[in-house]
Amino acid sequence: MLNLVRRLYNYYISDDKEFARRLHDLLGFMPANLSIFKLAFSHRSNTSTNDEKTYAIQNNERLEYLGDAVLGTIVGEYLFQKYPNADEGFLTKMRSKIVKRKSLNKIGDKMGLDVILTEHNNTRLSRSMLGNAVEALVGAVYLERGYWHTRRFVIKKMLMNYVDVHELEHYDDNYKSQLLEWCQKNGQNISYKLLARYKYEKRDRFKVAVMIDGKKLATADDFNKKSAEQTASEKALIALGVIVGEEEDEEENDD
Repeated sequence: MLNLVRRLYNYYISDDKEFARRLHDLLGFMPANLSIFKLAFSHRSNTSTNDEKTYAIQNNERLEYLGDAVLGTIVGEYLFQKYPNADEGFLTKMRSKIVKRKSLNKIGDKMGLDVILTEHNNTRLSRSMLGNAVEALVGAVYLERGYWHTRRFVIKKMLMNYVDVHELEHYDDNYKSQLLEWCQKNGQNISYKLLARYKYEKRDRFKVAVMIDGKKLATADDFNKKSAEQTASEKALIALGVIVGEEEDEEENDD
């Protein structure tokens, strides 16, 4: 009863009723605890405090962590039921294709999360903030409604609307493997070089280059070295004309 009153208050009376109504359209239900969802859209770069405890409370990193775990479980269960005869390797690859950062960035963009992020952050919007917000939003829904309602939200509002699972079956996103195959066919040597390791938003970040016959062909930055190598490989494949490039998904400082 109390939650019903809060939901009605959020929708009709609250000073944040416009935000609440936008959430209603986005989620398919009216949240009772708006503060959790506000936090879901508060990026770490928007905080100005150096106090670690306060820092953790004022941004969406904890919700992002929770949402990542819940999302992985839901997507894994969804694929397990959708492909009853598929082996572990296929299911693992399919889950990775859906929950990887680049895919979540695209889902966040299609959901229109950029508008909400812009309103709640005094910082420049980057592509990765969209994926972070998707995970944090899933975490917020989980805290608000529990697992089964979150499962319904992820499947009905995210997967069925913004992910073409059948297309992903035939999509090869292992760019390192593709580039290695191309180099072997063309008699060229490939290697990766770590150009820099630095701190960005209090986390280690890696800048790597892909080298073809000793010459730098492409570079990329990421919080994970293997992910940076994958992105650099994708850029190299685009430069070589092997694949067609898509819209840039990296953060603004990836130059």
